Amino acid sequence: MINESLTYLRTSDDWVKTVLIGGLLTFFGFLLVPVVFVAGYLVRVLRATMHGDDAPPRFEDWGDLGRDGLYAVAIAFVYGIVPGLLIGLTAAFAALIAGPGPRSGLLVGGVTLVGGLLALVVGLLAAYVVPAAVANYAESGSVRAGFAVGDLRPVLTSGTYATGWLLGFAVLLGAGVVTGLLSVVPLLGTFVGAFVSFYAVVAAYYIVGHAWGDTRGLTVHDDDGETGAERPAI
Repeated sequence: MINESLTYLRTSDDWVKTVLIGGLLTFFGFLLVPVVFVAGYLVRVLRATMHGDDAPPRFEDWGDLGRDGLYAVAIAFVYGIVPGLLIGLTAAFAALIAGPGPRSGLLVGGVTLVGGLLALVVGLLAAYVVPAAVANYAESGSVRAGFAVGDLRPVLTSGTYATGWLLGFAVLLGAGVVTGLLSVVPLLGTFVGAFVSFYAVVAAYYIVGHAWGDTRGLTVHDDDGETGAERPAI
């Protein structure tokens, strides 16, 4: 599946254009708005691959792309609130109890360690849930679906999704190593790293889309055994 995910974008005739647009949007992600369009593209990847459609989407119909991306970002933001609050509360409490002397330093260190570990665990849990939540939105077209526990629980507890998520995480981890090496070259490394990051996150969501579709039974087969797309009305 990793090999298929890494060649996914390149199966399109205009994959270079897609990577150029996606990489530029990622590079200018600090402006926030470009992130919305990248998120919208990932929604399209999920919506296609969960139904067995491996034709990469294009950057077009920007209005719909932005709407999907905005909803996806909103879903991710809600799930990210808890770990964010934990980090903030830990920092605030550590500052409150800080004082002179080694005893205070040990106490602050202990609070920071415990709070940091708790935030890390909750953050990883959020990172595990968010792709599934966005996939459920992509399937149904409803933002509420991103928080539908009844839909999400069976997928999140399935071995298929867990395996898919781990494979996607491995792809992103590998891309992180590459971008880290590229960052040694100022500016140029950061610029090229944005394209690597976009390519990797699309590959990761390709895997998640297939895992979601397999778990939900969305991928259908025709009489010749080929996969096809049977999409619900949205």
